[in-house]
Amino acid sequence: MNTETPGLVGAAAERARAAGFAFSCDPAVGRLLAVLAAGVPERGRVLELGTGTGVGTAWLVSGLLPRRDVTVTSVELDPERAALAASGDWPGFVDLRTGDVLELLPGLGAFELIFADAAAGKQVGLELTIAALGPRGVLVVDDMTPAPGVTWDAGFAARQEEVRRTLLGHERLVAVELGGHGSGVILATARN
Repeated sequence: MNTETPGLVGAAAERARAAGFAFSCDPAVGRLLAVLAAGVPERGRVLELGTGTGVGTAWLVSGLLPRRDVTVTSVELDPERAALAASGDWPGFVDLRTGDVLELLPGLGAFELIFADAAAGKQVGLELTIAALGPRGVLVVDDMTPAPGVTWDAGFAARQEEVRRTLLGHERLVAVELGGHGSGVILATARN
């Protein structure tokens, strides 16, 4: 089993550390993203909601390389974090965007793999994210369990529970919760 951290991931994690950004993609979730990205079909499209400093993006790209026939689009609302992510050494198939996911999602088209790692597109606008899945597209939603020593406030916990109920009960999705994996993951595949 290869447990070495890919160079792109290490660089993005260092940007996060230097900026004091503590909400990067969990390594166990990142490895899952890399595995799923490796299975994206030729000319496939990958979407990440919530770029941060680019750690999740780096895991996705690491799973795709050395391929160049794909597109990875990642959207970040915060301009400073987006600029940090953009300072990375990304291959040409990576499209980093700054903006509101809820405004951009309807015009982005369909994707084979979506990683929802931001409140927008997950706690708010989840139906837009599900609608952006192509036939048999895969959706990964993380941060479904509190980190050790962290207690969610009642409002956040209620929003996460609504995400859980929606994904696990959605008529278009086949979904499973991987509660013991990383930060808690729900993995779903679109039926059509």
